[in-house]
Amino acid sequence: MNATGKFAGFTLGLVAVFGIALGVGALIGPEPAEPAAHDEHEAAAPATELPGGLMATDQGYTLALDQPNTEAAAQVSTSFRILDRTGAPVTQYVNSHDKDLHLIVVRRDMAAFQHVHPVLDEAGTWTVPLNLSRAGDYRVYADFTPAGGSNLTLGADLRVAGDYDVQALPAPAPTAKVDGYTVTLDGTVTPGTASQVSLSVSRDGKPVTDLQPYLGAYGHLVALRAADLAYLHVHPEGSPGDGVTAPGPGIDFVVNAPSAGDYRLFLDFQHEGVVRTAEFTLRVAQPDATGVTGPAPTNAPDDHGTPGHGH
Repeated sequence: MNATGKFAGFTLGLVAVFGIALGVGALIGPEPAEPAAHDEHEAAAPATELPGGLMATDQGYTLALDQPNTEAAAQVSTSFRILDRTGAPVTQYVNSHDKDLHLIVVRRDMAAFQHVHPVLDEAGTWTVPLNLSRAGDYRVYADFTPAGGSNLTLGADLRVAGDYDVQALPAPAPTAKVDGYTVTLDGTVTPGTASQVSLSVSRDGKPVTDLQPYLGAYGHLVALRAADLAYLHVHPEGSPGDGVTAPGPGIDFVVNAPSAGDYRLFLDFQHEGVVRTAEFTLRVAQPDATGVTGPAPTNAPDDHGTPGHGH
């Protein structure tokens, strides 16, 4: 058969096939129509509040570091501004926990931590010396309440040049030691709920019962999620002088952890005129279907990269 004959036969075959298909379609009927799509607003899951510190800009305010790159040194003068939605520096703040602004600086592997209080000039620039003797990538958090606004925690990256001696996250442990003091962590944190924890301070095996107020409380707690350095909501229970809250040995906090995984806790407490910081790794477990707390995911991210307000 020549090429023309082959083509004609092929065409007739196609006609036959399509005819059979049409007949079968008529017997079976049209394909069921796909369910009508719901309005995208109806289908969307309810919005949840992001933890703090994940964004440099939120609610029209921006954390702007003057020098986001610097060299390693023990005393590095660091300046920044909080800009409003017009780009103008904010100069008026609401005092919160004895300060207009709290600055938290942590290396991304959690091996270096500082909680400091910068000085504000009339032009709206904050300045503070930082100990950046250990090179690496840092996350800088500004925790503040602008006049007429709500509390915010903004975060920005600070890069410190030099050899980066990256450290593994310490294993979870119920106690931490600092300068002869032992701090014990007690309580279970459940993701997605307000959980109460207590940190008790002792020295030489004896409870410390004369802690001194620091930032309006007997302790200040910062909690960071290891996977992305999200800055969590942490609130102290009670306050000095309220007639109820004892000056130690226990300091109670309410912690809101948005997910299971590893967290790093930094407790600042003051005794005999000196502020010290106790550090913990806390593993938050995921409850099972019955609500019983199970182990935290073993494959949780550990890249210490980039939900937030802690006191």
